Amino acid sequence: MKDFTLKIVTPEKVVLTDKVSQVSVTSSTGQITILSNHVPLVSQLAAGEIVVKQQGKEENLMAVFGGFVEVVPGQVIILADRVENVAEIDEDRAEEARKRAEDALQDKKVDSAEFAALTANLEKEMNRLRIVRKYKHKGIRTGKH
Repeated sequence: MKDFTLKIVTPEKVVLTDKVSQVSVTSSTGQITILSNHVPLVSQLAAGEIVVKQQGKEENLMAVFGGFVEVVPGQVIILADRVENVAEIDEDRAEEARKRAEDALQDKKVDSAEFAALTANLEKEMNRLRIVRKYKHKGIRTGKH
């Protein structure tokens, strides 16, 4: 299988630049798996996961919190709002944060801007939990922040 260049970039840093054989992302319309011969594409990313496969290496698993993916011949660029390596997600902390976000949403005194921020935070924590729980059975240790 032919490799291609994958770049994952957030507003803070370049997360990854490497040759890969396959990358799967969660787009706003569903899961997309990209191989070296994929047609050109630009798609919005939803909160979900990025699965990176390289010849002879373990999968690199990440949680992504929105952004865009662009596929051009020989290269895939992911411009992400935020990316976290699954091994670095602390499941207990994410669960506590999810509970705090749910409790805050129950407060009847929040205005619409606060409600939107709390809802986004709840979605982020639920995404983190879903992904870490999905891959925990593969022996991926979750880290403490």
